[in-house]
Amino acid sequence: MSIKEILNNGDFTKEALVQLLAAEDQDMTAIFERSAAIKLKYLGNKVYFRGLIELCNICEKDCFYCGIRKSNPHFERYNLNDDEVMQAAQFAFDENYGSIVLQSGELQSEGFTARIERLLKKIKEMSGGKLGITLSLGEQSEETYRRWFEAGAHRYLLRIESSNKELYYKLHPKDSKHDYQARLDCLHSLRKVGFQVGTGVMIGLPFQTLEHLAEDLLFMKTFDIDMCGMGPYVEHQHTPLYEFHEGLPTQRQRFTLALKMIALLRLMMPKVNIAAATALQAIDPIGREKALRIGANIIMPNVTPGLYRDDYNLYENKPCTDEEASDCKNCLEARISISGNEIAYGEWGDSLQFKARGGQ
Repeated sequence: MSIKEILNNGDFTKEALVQLLAAEDQDMTAIFERSAAIKLKYLGNKVYFRGLIELCNICEKDCFYCGIRKSNPHFERYNLNDDEVMQAAQFAFDENYGSIVLQSGELQSEGFTARIERLLKKIKEMSGGKLGITLSLGEQSEETYRRWFEAGAHRYLLRIESSNKELYYKLHPKDSKHDYQARLDCLHSLRKVGFQVGTGVMIGLPFQTLEHLAEDLLFMKTFDIDMCGMGPYVEHQHTPLYEFHEGLPTQRQRFTLALKMIALLRLMMPKVNIAAATALQAIDPIGREKALRIGANIIMPNVTPGLYRDDYNLYENKPCTDEEASDCKNCLEARISISGNEIAYGEWGDSLQFKARGGQ
């Protein structure tokens, strides 16, 4: 079946998705044109801001790909104090961002749970309930998720990284802290509690095939996610996975593959929120703009105090670490305008997929 026939039929089987992911030149252009049209039809040209607060780079996990894994001694650990978090949230609120994201390394303790709960309540009070809140704080108990939901958070991003169990264990140690089923259970717990649930994968990993990526797209469709954060794998020299970097597709190839994944998810799930990941810009100076053109509708300006940005180093060559929050905002305004989109200031931009399922 030709690319055009697959796009017209909309029958996104695993085999069809592999064919689409392998598309080049005019076929790839056709995919991007179709996904851009679908985005415009369902979502318009609005881009929603999520002011990113990188709360803490201390992590209990030891994932093989991640620069802030607990066994990496080559950078400074930090933990923002409550005043610094509130100042960042206040900036996002004052600048009319609409929403923020609280992100950190994965920590599980009553002290951490209580601290996030306290911060959520303070942010809600500070903003009069007007600032939307997404969390990306890893695997937690269902009770912890419930406490955070009741304190005011309403979206949660927990990336599966790979939906293929065998590949998952090539990215993570096979132990009690890195259990594939636990990751899935957390996603189900988040849905049960009431969160808008997001997940995502890395693209262009060692050992990863187009079949794996097709399975990832089908996983997200089957789970009926509300939002997605995915981007190209960018290697970090102080991680075990770096050993395999020489056999990888080039970063440019990984970037192009990431755009295809965004476009195909938009075609399969027209109403989900899709973030234009910062990792795209680590490879291509206008990577996020390209993602916005072909299907993404979320941008996460970094509002973390500049002093700490270099140390939230998930991967190398992370862009914009030398900017202050105001610089980041001005830059993104220009970039989004160039992409043909407009910033939906002051709007939460909740997932239409979530609303279609009856979510409030």
